[in-house]
Amino acid sequence: MADVIAILSSVAGNVLLFMLVFGMSATVEISDMRQQLGNRKAIVTGICCQFLLLPLLGFLVVYFMKLPYAVGITLLVVTSSPGGSYSNWWCSLFNADLALSVTMTAISTILSVGMLPANLILYTHLTYDDDVVKNLDWKSLFVALFVVTSAIFIGLSCSYNFKSKTLHRRCNQLGNFAGIALIIFSATVTNTGDADSKIWSRDWTFYVAVCLPCLIGLLIANLIASMLQLPPPERVTVAIECCYQNVGIATSLALTMFQGDELNDAMGVPFLYGMAEIFFISIYCMFAWKAGWTKAPKDENFCKVISTSYEVGTDEDEDVEKDRDESTDVMSTTEVGSP
Repeated sequence: MADVIAILSSVAGNVLLFMLVFGMSATVEISDMRQQLGNRKAIVTGICCQFLLLPLLGFLVVYFMKLPYAVGITLLVVTSSPGGSYSNWWCSLFNADLALSVTMTAISTILSVGMLPANLILYTHLTYDDDVVKNLDWKSLFVALFVVTSAIFIGLSCSYNFKSKTLHRRCNQLGNFAGIALIIFSATVTNTGDADSKIWSRDWTFYVAVCLPCLIGLLIANLIASMLQLPPPERVTVAIECCYQNVGIATSLALTMFQGDELNDAMGVPFLYGMAEIFFISIYCMFAWKAGWTKAPKDENFCKVISTSYEVGTDEDEDVEKDRDESTDVMSTTEVGSP
């Protein structure tokens, strides 16, 4: 029975993960994404923060705080797993540069096939015994990468073939729903069990160690993006993409690698890191919105900001653009017919 529940939980988590990434990817205009592919400065900055900065921060925390085996390995997996799909959701929710976020997620997911194992092998060798690498569940790792990659490309394909702003908004709503559902699902699965497995029963060093890479990564990434003079919405996106990780990969690995007390210790890492992401990024996004760094007007109503995608536009915008094109055609015809 326990095996059946574990399988159903894994399937449900992957389905929600797919819906989230698909919805966010289908929201993006292909023309905007093509433009972002040429935005080398922002993309390279984000990729370096994802694959160099955050894994290094995770290693430094594990090394200097002498974390137990189960906690340390799981934290290294978390900080080495970029492409967290909620990053697209946060960029959509607070109207940062969603096109850049999806582009970076797609690129980082592809690069993760090589960079994630490389970072994991490097830092596990530097902190623990060589036998640790042999016990890692690479199958679960690559399954999660496949789910995210397929969802991105299917979503972008729908956006390309069905050029409808209404469809884009519906997909955006689907992604938002899946994002909320996945947060609730993760919290429910993680906190089942006896009292010792609860997230609030740990030593203070556990909370500091898990939260530190997320907070420092967010601040340093924002500083680097600002020093490189990226446009404000791109700075917000780069900072979010840096610290928002695919905690589902770490959760899956923890379930297969550890048992008993070690499993309880390990499972708390991706859950707490996920909560830290929500806490720190929500504060950061609120500040960025009020500072005028996002695409949403800083004096707009909060409920309207988080319920409206300024990335997509409105039906009225589409009608205005159509009327403008028609007026241009009429003027061109008149000029051609003039003597």
